[in-house]
Amino acid sequence: MCTKTKKIWFPAKRYRWGWGLGLPRCWQGWVVMVLCVLLLAGAGYLLLPRRAMGFDLVAVAPTAILIAVYWIKGEKPGWRWGKD
Repeated sequence: MCTKTKKIWFPAKRYRWGWGLGLPRCWQGWVVMVLCVLLLAGAGYLLLPRRAMGFDLVAVAPTAILIAVYWIKGEKPGWRWGKD
């Protein structure tokens, strides 16, 4: 759950570097994830299969925004080895 001191929306991976593909910890994280999925699905519906290159270009923006939100609101990324 979210804490009052520092809200961490996305947990880090337990092993290796980065954030896990697990579930977000807060409702704000869910909103970001759902918006990204909806944007990608909408772009796919409108552009695929006729304009695959256009989809690739359009998909970069939501993905970059999602990574930025993970970086800002997620746990500090770093190498982890279990309970470290």
